[in-house]
Amino acid sequence: MEQMNRALERAKMLVGLEVDEEAAAQEEESASFFDDFNRQCTLSTTQRLYGFAICFVSGLACVFLSMLVFFNPIKFGITFTFGNLLALGSTAFLIGPKRQIDMMLDPVRIYATAIYIASLIISLFCALYVRNKLLTLLAVMLEFGALIWYSLSYIPFARSLVQKIFMSCMDTEF
Repeated sequence: MEQMNRALERAKMLVGLEVDEEAAAQEEESASFFDDFNRQCTLSTTQRLYGFAICFVSGLACVFLSMLVFFNPIKFGITFTFGNLLALGSTAFLIGPKRQIDMMLDPVRIYATAIYIASLIISLFCALYVRNKLLTLLAVMLEFGALIWYSLSYIPFARSLVQKIFMSCMDTEF
């Protein structure tokens, strides 16, 4: 919708109609940071694929290596969360950071994104500041559940399917 408005404003300028210059200037200022950032981060397709692969494999390695320190929940929480952050950041190489943030803030997945990011912060807080093994383990379990729910938000109808399956499993009528 926003792109259509910008295109309409440009078409008005080409035809010679008056354009609301104040609104256009405000729109340019609000989008200028991400536009400048995307212009500065021009990568070739090969570079994007290499960046994605390196970041994603590093994230998976951290997640799998965290299993080695599972019995030390603080180290486990830190490596698991760092692996998730690397894996999440890897997709920014493929689609770009602006589009990644736009997709994360899409109304369909805004709650899943907020819960996932909050669970990442809670996990790191419990591991680094509180240093309580039980809380860290609970926070990592919350993080894992939030990761699954966030990932399901990218698959059409997946969350509603999972909800229906859980509801049918929890139905205790005999």
